[in-house]
Amino acid sequence: MRSAAVPTEDLKTELLELALEAARRAGELLRDGRPADLGVAATKTSSIDVVTEMDIAAEKLITGFLAEHRPQDGLLGEEGSDTEGTSGVRWVVDPLDGTVNYLYGLPAWSVSIAAEYRGETVAGVVAAPLRGETYHAVAGRGAWLDGVRLACRPAAPLDQALLATGFGYLQERRAHQADVAQAIIPRVRDIRRGGSAAIDLCDVACGRLDGYYERGLNPWDLAAGELIAREAGALTGGRPGEPASGELAIAATPAVFGALQPLLEDAGAWHD
Repeated sequence: MRSAAVPTEDLKTELLELALEAARRAGELLRDGRPADLGVAATKTSSIDVVTEMDIAAEKLITGFLAEHRPQDGLLGEEGSDTEGTSGVRWVVDPLDGTVNYLYGLPAWSVSIAAEYRGETVAGVVAAPLRGETYHAVAGRGAWLDGVRLACRPAAPLDQALLATGFGYLQERRAHQADVAQAIIPRVRDIRRGGSAAIDLCDVACGRLDGYYERGLNPWDLAAGELIAREAGALTGGRPGEPASGELAIAATPAVFGALQPLLEDAGAWHD
């Protein structure tokens, strides 16, 4: 008999289809509805950690759509949605990952929606409308980009690895993250800073990056993209022996992961 802790394949398919549709609708809203005079609606951790009216509108669209179809599910959203639910399913939603990019008119922003079942991520979707790309994964079924199965890059030594990272919005954290990057960059091919964690994770999945690391991610930044990267063959984690978390998140090809993780540990990437 199937354990109650294991979702059926039909349930995983249902969750994926809902996530794909919700992400499509939110992506169209954000792409087509961006006002020319878009401004900051609020700030969060600091004066440069911003929320726009479109973040709020996209989260309202996504949460309303999911509640209509699965009202018994829990939901955690970046812009304040937080319901427990009774079904064992929880949606983890970043309606606009890369808000500063969006505010400035840069294309590297995305919609990230993951579905957890009893604490394990089982489906994830990242839509990047200005790339014209939608990534998705279901646990055990691989990762996909618009119908093409994804695989991370072949093994390469660390000194030939292209990495991405991100920086927080608190001054003390940013200063230390710059020190970490200074320690890492002589050891790798180069480092990129894109501005959307979800897109960076998907770029690891589709072979555009060899690895990605960042401190300070929230569950909504990480959930969908981590599953997509892992299902494409990447390794994910945090400090040695720990899962990816807000303390430190790493996703990389297996060879790069094994070399990068101890370097990040030694550089103190897990603390401010």
